[in-house]
Amino acid sequence: MNDQNSEQLTLAIQGMTCASCAGRVEKSLLKVPGVITAEVNLALETAQVTGSAEALTPDKLVAAVVAAGYQAQPLNLDLEQPANMVESQQADYSWWPTAVAALLSFPLVLGMVAEWFGWTFWQGHISGWLQWALATPVQFWLGWRFYSAGWHALKAGAGNMDLLVAIGTSAAYGLSVYLLFNSAHGAMSHLYFETSAIVITLVLLGKWLETRAKSKTTEAIRALNALRPERASVMRDGQELQIPIASVILGDLVMIRPGERVAVDGVIKQGDSQIDESLITGESLPVTKTAGDKVTGGSINGEGLLYVTTTALGNESVLARIVRLVESAQAKKAPIQRLVDKVSEVFVPIVIVIAFITLLAWGFIGGDWQVAILNSVAVLVIACPCALGLATPTAIMVGTGVAARHGILIKDAEALELAHAVKTVAFDKTGTLTEGHPKLVKLVSVADNDDQVLTLAASLQAGSEHPLAKAVIHAAREKSLVLQVAEDVHAVSGKGLKGKVARLDLALGNASLMQDLAMDVSILQAQANALQTEGYSVSWLCSLNDQPRLLGMFAFGDTLKPTAVAAISSLQQQGILTVLISGDNQGSAANVAAKLGIDKFYAQVLPEDKANIVRELKEGAGLVAMVGDGINDAPALAEANVGIAMSSGTDVAMHAAGITLMRGNPALVSDAIDVSRRTYAKIRQNLFWAFIYNVVGIPLAALGFLNPVIAGAAMALSSFSVVSNALTLKLWRPKADEQVDK
Repeated sequence: MNDQNSEQLTLAIQGMTCASCAGRVEKSLLKVPGVITAEVNLALETAQVTGSAEALTPDKLVAAVVAAGYQAQPLNLDLEQPANMVESQQADYSWWPTAVAALLSFPLVLGMVAEWFGWTFWQGHISGWLQWALATPVQFWLGWRFYSAGWHALKAGAGNMDLLVAIGTSAAYGLSVYLLFNSAHGAMSHLYFETSAIVITLVLLGKWLETRAKSKTTEAIRALNALRPERASVMRDGQELQIPIASVILGDLVMIRPGERVAVDGVIKQGDSQIDESLITGESLPVTKTAGDKVTGGSINGEGLLYVTTTALGNESVLARIVRLVESAQAKKAPIQRLVDKVSEVFVPIVIVIAFITLLAWGFIGGDWQVAILNSVAVLVIACPCALGLATPTAIMVGTGVAARHGILIKDAEALELAHAVKTVAFDKTGTLTEGHPKLVKLVSVADNDDQVLTLAASLQAGSEHPLAKAVIHAAREKSLVLQVAEDVHAVSGKGLKGKVARLDLALGNASLMQDLAMDVSILQAQANALQTEGYSVSWLCSLNDQPRLLGMFAFGDTLKPTAVAAISSLQQQGILTVLISGDNQGSAANVAAKLGIDKFYAQVLPEDKANIVRELKEGAGLVAMVGDGINDAPALAEANVGIAMSSGTDVAMHAAGITLMRGNPALVSDAIDVSRRTYAKIRQNLFWAFIYNVVGIPLAALGFLNPVIAGAAMALSSFSVVSNALTLKLWRPKADEQVDK
C-alpha cells in the first residue's frame, strides 16, 4: 500500500506500439527521484504514477517519457477529458496509409502470386525499376513511423516492435536495391521489393484493425460519459433558467421534466415518478421515487415532473465517481501482467540475436545469403510482441467495462484477477442479505380480528418515526386500512407508548411495559417465545378500559432480500463455501442461515472481531471474499482477499472494498465472481495465443518454413485476434437480472 502522503498523476503516452515500449516508459518513470510506482497500460496508452508531490510535477514526468523516446501529457481522469488515448491511436493508424500502401503493393503482390502459381502473363510487365518506384514510398513514406520509433528505441538503448519491422523490411529492401543495381545489363534478377512493401502494409493493416477493436474496449466509459446532460433547468427567484451544468451550484432547485435525463445528484423536493437507473446501477426495472428520495444524475425520469435539490456536483457526483473507478481499474495492471513485463524486457534483444544467428547459419552453412537475409527478416517480423502487451489490459478493460454496465464496479485489476479464485464468501447479515429495516412479519390477535388490531396499532403510532412504528403503518397501508385519529398519545420511555383511539385506552410496547401494567400475556406467550428464539422482536397491544385485556401481539424482523436465497444457491453451484458473520443473537443468525442454506455461520460477533474471523477463514479456506455494507464491516472488507460492498451501505465500506455492487442485490456477488472468472480465462487464452505465435513462428521462420510475407500476416493477425477475443466478453450478462425477470 502506498504512503498516505503520496499523490497520483496520470499521463497520456503517445508512440507506444508493444509491450517492450510500455516497459521502457515504466523504467524511465521509475528513475525519477520520488516516484514510488509507475504502471503503464499499453491498451489505454496511459501511465499511472504514484510518488511524492515534489516528484509528481508534470514537467519532470513528461521529460522522463520523452527521454525514453515517446510523447506524454498530463491527463486528468474526470468527465471533462477522455480516459484513454484511443483517439490519438486512430490518428496514428488511420485507414488511408493502409489503403495507399495496399494500392502501391498490389502490383508487387500480383507478380509474387503469379510466380507462385507459374503464371506467365505477368512476367516482363513490371520491371525492376517500376518495382523500386512502387516499393520506395511504402518503405520510407508510409513506413517512416517505424524508423522514427525504432530510432528513439535505439537511442534509449532498448528495442521494440518498430525496430524489428524497420530492420527486417530495410534488409529486404536493401537486398533488392543491391540486386537491381548489380543486374547484368538490365537483366531481370529476382527482387524482394514485394516482401518489404507487403510486410509494411500488413503491419499497418494489423495496427488499424487492432486500434478499431481497442476503441470498442472503452465503450463503457464513453457510454457513462454520455449520460450527463449538458444543460439543466434551474429555478431561481421564481424563474426557470436554462444554464450549463457547470453553472449549477449546491442547493439549486433543478426541474426534471418527464422523459428527461436527471441533470444532477440530489434529493426530490417535490413530485413523484419512476426513474430508469439501468445505465448506472444495472437495475433493469424503473424505480419509484417520491419526495425525500435521492436521484442520481444521468438516470432517466419517467412520467412525473420532479423538483430536485442539488446535493453533489462535478467530480463529487455518483456518475463521476463511477467513471473514475472504472478508469482506474482499466488503467491498473493485473498481477499476471508482471510475468508478461519480465518476458517483454528481454524479448526484443533475444529476437534480434536469433535473427542474427539465422542470418549467419543460412549464409555460411547454406551458402545462399539471399535466403539467409529473407529468413532472418521473417524471424524479425513474426516476433513483434504486440499481442503480449495487449493480452492482459484489453481483457481487463472489457471485463471491467461490461461489469460496470450491469452494476458491478471493480475498483482495481487485482480484485478482478483474485475474485476468480475465491473459495469462500462471507456475508454480513443486516443490509446485505436482509433488507436492513424491520418489517411486521407476524400479527396474532386474541379475538382473531387481525385487521382491527392492526388498525388500532397503526392509528396509535401514526406520525411516529420509530422503525417499528413505520413497519406497522406500512403493513396497514398495504391492506388499505383506514386509520383513525389518536388522542393523548405519549411515550413510555424505553418501553412503548399509550394513547386513545376510538374511545379505547391503548398501550403498545414491550414485555416490560406489559409487566408494569400487570397485563396477562400467557395466552400468546408460547408463540412469543418461539418467535424470539428465531430472533424476532415482539410487541404487545392491550386495552386499558374498564376490563383491561390483551388484544394482540406483533413480531418484527429484518426480512430477507428476495434474491438472497438465489444468491447463496448460485455461489454454492460454483463450488464456493458460504459463511454468515452476524452480530445478532444465535437464534437470529441460525434462522437466517437455515432459510438461506448457508454452509456456516458465526453469531454475536463484535465489529472488531469480524476481521479476525475473515483472517481465520483465509488460513483454512483459501481465498476469501467478504460482502458487507456498514462501517463495522470495513475492517473485514479490507482484511479479505476481495472486499465486496453494497452501494446502499456506507461510503466507508465502499472505500475499503475492491468491488462495489451498485444495487443492493446479493445475487450480484456470484456475478462478480463469474465475470472475474471469464475475464481471467480470456487473459489466459490471450497469453496462450500471444506466446504460441512466437514459440511456433520464430523457429519456423528461422528454419526457412515461413517467408516474410506470411510472417507479417501472422504477426498482424496475432494482435487483432487477441483484442477480438477480449471483446467477446461484451456478450456477458449477469444471472441476477435473469432471476429478477423471472
